[in-house]
Amino acid sequence: MKKSTLVLACLLGCSATFAQDLTSKKGETILPEAGDWSIGVDAAPFLNYFGRFLSNAGGTAPTFEFLDGSLMHIVGKRYVDETTAQRAILRLGFTSSSSTAMIGDASSTTPPTFPNLPAMVEDKMKSSNKHIGIGAGIEKRRGKTRLQGLYGADGMIVFMGSSESYEYGNAMTATSNAAAISSNFGTNITTDTYGNAARVTKMKGSSTFGIVVRGFIGAEYFILPKISVGGEFGWGLLFGKMTATSTTTESSNGTNTGTQTIESGKGGAFGIDVDQNMTGTGNGTLRLNFHF
Repeated sequence: MKKSTLVLACLLGCSATFAQDLTSKKGETILPEAGDWSIGVDAAPFLNYFGRFLSNAGGTAPTFEFLDGSLMHIVGKRYVDETTAQRAILRLGFTSSSSTAMIGDASSTTPPTFPNLPAMVEDKMKSSNKHIGIGAGIEKRRGKTRLQGLYGADGMIVFMGSSESYEYGNAMTATSNAAAISSNFGTNITTDTYGNAARVTKMKGSSTFGIVVRGFIGAEYFILPKISVGGEFGWGLLFGKMTATSTTTESSNGTNTGTQTIESGKGGAFGIDVDQNMTGTGNGTLRLNFHF
């Protein structure tokens, strides 16, 4: 933290001598103009890198990191004019994966003879995840020097969900042991409510839906043409809803086969607070802004 503060102070100090000059020695405009675009990243990796460089501690090159950590939303803006910018926050994430495994055919009653292989069947697992985050806002700016104040409002909608499904080559019979006739993909082998071995056929994770609306205020300082360091804080409203998880299994008790579907409880959240207790818009972070 001390190194980051020292680096930031050096950057600000080096540009203080020409703080009132809004063009570089090459004639480049310092402040953003109408039609410019901007993207913001976490400034900490860059400040830490230069801090280690100044202290001869060494270190790896900095990387672009999202402003809101694991939520990984891209935050950008477009300048309508020199004092007004439209904000956009976006993540459209859709992933799916599948896996197969071979296991002995439980219905085969004839042992193989050399050199034949035992009869096998295939088990399949499919999973999917989605993370959708869409936000927009308006930003107003004031100031005629490299130091710019900013304020405005933005909002965001977030949806997240996941699911898994399984298909098994061996059919479940009254005398089957689910664990013995099924491939273990990591989370699909379990027990039913009676303690019998069971296998999962379908699993639906809790879906999360959230809305954030807030006002913000902050400042940024242009250390180089169209490159600034800044931050902001906000206050607003958060509403969230979490659906129940659902897991369907099949099992046998030695006499009968059956299926069970178990659901968890639902959840929700509501809050009016500052950014540190809210999610989605990536605030309260020292950011590095690139304009182009």
